[in-house]
Amino acid sequence: MIHLVTYDITEPKRLRDLHKFLKEFGLNTQKSVFECDIDAAALKRIRAYCRENLDLETDSVRVYGICSACLNRVIISGRGIKVTQLTYLVV
Repeated sequence: MIHLVTYDITEPKRLRDLHKFLKEFGLNTQKSVFECDIDAAALKRIRAYCRENLDLETDSVRVYGICSACLNRVIISGRGIKVTQLTYLVV
């Protein structure tokens, strides 16, 4: 399932670390926004990372699940690519 992960992190090191971590899961489509095609286990890893590494008093991470019907209605204005437009090669 596609998940949209958005974040607002107050400390630059935590921001860089989270950004680097999320690159393992999806496509950085805008600043502080990742589109991730992940399963439940990967979602649990992301949530655990946030609990363990972020300041939950000042930082914010939001994860939105996007159903396939909604994904087909995504509109991109300007530059951009949908996660569903990516092709995967399993080696």
